[in-house]
Amino acid sequence: MRRWLTCATIGVLVGFVYAGGVAYAEGARPGAGPLPRATPESQGVSSAAVRAFVETANRRVNTLHSFMLVRHGRVIAEGWWEPEAPDKPHVMHSLSKSFTSTAVGLAIAEGKLALDDPVLKFFPDDAPPDPSDNLRAMRVRDLLTMTCGHDPEPKRTDKEPWVRTFLHHPVPHEPGTHFQYNSLGTHVLSAIVGKVTGQTVLEYLGPRLFEPLGIENPQWLASPQGNTAGGWGLYLRTEDLAKFGQLYLQKGKWDGRQLVPEKWVAEATKYQVANKDAPSGRGDKPDWQAGYGYQFWQCQHNAYRGDGAAGQLCIVMPEQDAVLAVTANTGNMQAEVNVVWETLLPAFRKRPLPPDPDEEAKLGRVLASLKVPPPTTRTTTRPQASGDPKR
Repeated sequence: MRRWLTCATIGVLVGFVYAGGVAYAEGARPGAGPLPRATPESQGVSSAAVRAFVETANRRVNTLHSFMLVRHGRVIAEGWWEPEAPDKPHVMHSLSKSFTSTAVGLAIAEGKLALDDPVLKFFPDDAPPDPSDNLRAMRVRDLLTMTCGHDPEPKRTDKEPWVRTFLHHPVPHEPGTHFQYNSLGTHVLSAIVGKVTGQTVLEYLGPRLFEPLGIENPQWLASPQGNTAGGWGLYLRTEDLAKFGQLYLQKGKWDGRQLVPEKWVAEATKYQVANKDAPSGRGDKPDWQAGYGYQFWQCQHNAYRGDGAAGQLCIVMPEQDAVLAVTANTGNMQAEVNVVWETLLPAFRKRPLPPDPDEEAKLGRVLASLKVPPPTTRTTTRPQASGDPKR
């Protein structure tokens, strides 16, 4: 299968853009099919700027696995570092959290729960015999914003149900007042969705999100109790991730349908709580200090993102009408994001650019040569069977 696709491999027909064996009328939405393709220049981005992004990332980031850049709803560049490939699912790590947030938003819209429902309401059999005042005060909203009051976050084990581990963990801070990254808290959100819908998050999102977007056979790790992991363990293809970002960029609308309520998209992706003083924001990491929403991070430049350990990114840039999906295996995610701000952000133009076949060809050659460095120079990204609970 093709490992890369740019304007160099897209045939422009009369009134149509041809990509991957499917012809779309110019400007059409693909529904559950692949995203439309277009040349970078036709969407106001130079091929030279995309090439600069790839080459700079190759020098500074060890190592990217794939990327897909979408502008005005069209894929304008994409690449996979061998042995990664377009049809190969990649672990999302904690980017899974943004999908769990979406499930919570849908369940709220269906009247099955509310942001201010107390967490203990859903788990009377797993609660400690004498819950603290802070635990009693913990709400669904606090789980979404990573302000449930834990410090540090609890660690799951297979010796007891994961929800019980969470509920029996000390809650020293008043919920809503202290940001502490908490993957097990996201698992509790997943378990709540299971309680109120009778389905796992994976099952629940099937007809509501995955199928309408054309995301086929998503895989998601589960707890020993059968709940979708929620905070980690989702496997998707790069284009699946790009579609998710495009859905949020379009305020929850897809192919004429409002899949996710516009109000939820706005609330989930805006600044809800401060996070600059949390352990996750220590050091020179401005994109981990800009605030947090409902399982989405605020970014510099009025952007927002879902992210996961080792460099999984879904950056949504509303002011540029753009989405960047990235899979990777890197230990320095701020450096990875910096490359985006330095090379791609300045490249977005309001109007189409003149065709540039020479730069298109150069970009095509660079993308065709992408390879993951030998194992001796990198660490593995394959999670253990239990997934990645941290990020």
